Amino acid sequence: MPSEAQEQADAPSGQQPDQSGAPQEQPGAPAEPRGLLDVLGVAAVVLDVEGRIVFWSPQAEELFGYDAAEALGQYAARLLVGPEHLEKVVQLFARVLSSGESWAGAFPIRHKSGGEILVEFRNMRLQDDLGDLYALGIAVDHSTVTRVETDLALSDKLVAQSLTGMAMLDTDLRYVLVNPALARMNGVSVEEHIGRRVGEVLPDVDAEALEGLLREVLRTGVPVLEQYTIGRTPAYPDEDRTWSVSFYRLDDAQGRVLGVAGSVADVTERHLASLEAERSRRRLALIADASVRVGTTLEVERTARELADVTVPELADVAAVDVLDHVLSRRRSGTPHGGPELFRALAVKGDSSPKALEAADPVGSPAMYSADRLVTRCARTGRPVLVSHVEPADLTRIARSPEAAELLRDAGVHSYLAVPLIARGEVLGALDLKRTVNPLPFDEDDVLLAGELAARAAVSIDNARWYQSVRNSAVTLQRSLLPGRPPSAAGVEVAARYVPAHASSEVGGDWYDVIRLSGDKTALVVGDVMGSGIDAAATMGRLRTATRAFADLDLDPAEVLRHLDRIMQELEHYIATCLYAVYDPRVAECVMANAGHLPPVLVPETGGPAALVELPTGAPLGVGGVEFETTRVPFAPGDELVLYTDGLVETRNDPLDERLAALVALLDEGRRPLEATCDRLLQAMRRPEDPDDVALLIARSRTPGGGAA
Repeated sequence: MPSEAQEQADAPSGQQPDQSGAPQEQPGAPAEPRGLLDVLGVAAVVLDVEGRIVFWSPQAEELFGYDAAEALGQYAARLLVGPEHLEKVVQLFARVLSSGESWAGAFPIRHKSGGEILVEFRNMRLQDDLGDLYALGIAVDHSTVTRVETDLALSDKLVAQSLTGMAMLDTDLRYVLVNPALARMNGVSVEEHIGRRVGEVLPDVDAEALEGLLREVLRTGVPVLEQYTIGRTPAYPDEDRTWSVSFYRLDDAQGRVLGVAGSVADVTERHLASLEAERSRRRLALIADASVRVGTTLEVERTARELADVTVPELADVAAVDVLDHVLSRRRSGTPHGGPELFRALAVKGDSSPKALEAADPVGSPAMYSADRLVTRCARTGRPVLVSHVEPADLTRIARSPEAAELLRDAGVHSYLAVPLIARGEVLGALDLKRTVNPLPFDEDDVLLAGELAARAAVSIDNARWYQSVRNSAVTLQRSLLPGRPPSAAGVEVAARYVPAHASSEVGGDWYDVIRLSGDKTALVVGDVMGSGIDAAATMGRLRTATRAFADLDLDPAEVLRHLDRIMQELEHYIATCLYAVYDPRVAECVMANAGHLPPVLVPETGGPAALVELPTGAPLGVGGVEFETTRVPFAPGDELVLYTDGLVETRNDPLDERLAALVALLDEGRRPLEATCDRLLQAMRRPEDPDDVALLIARSRTPGGGAA
């Protein structure tokens, strides 16, 4: 950065820089020439009383074409005037010298080149100290004068009549020119602007920021274009206005900085329209985002969390999704009209407002709200409740307790909105919104946006609660059709598990069974009815009942599957896989047959690692026309046989062979109690989001005396 001394040394003679960096004239120093004289090219010619040229300026040489040597001493009339104008010129010259009055006008002059030019003259008489008289002629090209006059008139009319505010400020940033449009815009007369700074004229605008821009323009010469500024003027003392300002540095022909010119346009309406358009764009984006992010599963709690996540922070700083408790339990409300309502908070979100979160109802816990609470009114009426500016008295009708109201006050809750969650004409609850960080209050546009989000989410919540109700019924039916605790059997120890499908999918038709047979034999069965829901569970129940009936006949496993295949063919739209095995402790072997099911895993007590049992796959039950085969598998005391359905090993992304190998590897890790083995397999192989249910049955043979090997 140059020092102050360097800046002063670099400034032209007679000038010094001011704070803006623009050079300034020193008091008493000769002023620099103005550019207008150079633009006009004013020529000076002096004649003696005889009409001879005694003075010839360089500008005269440029204007008329003759140099001083050619002009001095010559009769001006003969040199510059054509014969047809000679008499007139002599008369004018004599009158100026005799009377002393000046003459001004345009006159055709002969140029050295032979052509004729129209010259603007002003002639006057001069007298020296000896009393001698002379005639001074000041001449300018008429076309140049006309052009300058036109430019000045045009500039004056443009500035004076423009609807855009215009001003010029000097290098001290004081007004030197203001047009009527700017005076009207500011509500301050033109005269009151002159000589004053921006902040003195308009105290309610950010004058410091504006003057910073002006100084930068003075220093660099780089214009500032369409910079927005907001404030109030005497013309609009109670309303914020938005202006687009542009600043340009003004320099004369010698590069001397004269000041800054500025144009000001009131763009308040355009700015507000732009803000509204941007706000509308963000609303549409939020709705589009919600359509993707809300309702991704058929889980009520997750859908509520998704709704809260979408609204924070785009719409609110704190959001809570409160659902009426009787809606979740699908029962009629036992609350009399006008009484309190029992809500359950399914989701609360508010990353930037910890105290407001502390004041919210704990997720999952019931909360009783009296009839005067705003959320109760919202749920009762099915209409939004808007409190644009929250007062202390309002907090007691928003919070669940006086302590919670204090927390909301400390959190800075200043605006509140509750919109109902309505699906298929039923009010499910309310979306509760608060603002703490966002300084803007909720308005009617926010009510519409929140209502749109709540309506979309309410349908998803309603679908989820109905689905969960049906699913719960299917799970209940499924469990009722499965054996409770596997029965004890001679020579074999068993453990089993049934795990329903993830909430986003319906319950399937997986089942297992342990059937005691005559001669101390035990039938081990696992199967899977293709399909889902209550129908699949009911079909599974019928198939399990038939399996037990045929098992009591002590048939060969392949024969049992043939009978089941005929039954499934009579049940339209359903097929099932099934693995049927019979363990006989007297000969230490299992006989088994497979109908399209995954092979079991045999875990020997001694003599080798766990391995998949090689069985003919067979066709699923219900296909028909395919023979089933019975296979004999040694099953020594202490050996384990693991039967399972495909939900344990099949996934959308992993090859089945790899998953089966992982199952075998887990069973090779070491001996555990059978219950612990069940838990280990489910924990390692099962994922929470897996879309299928699982039936798992593990049998371990015992020694003939009844103890485990």
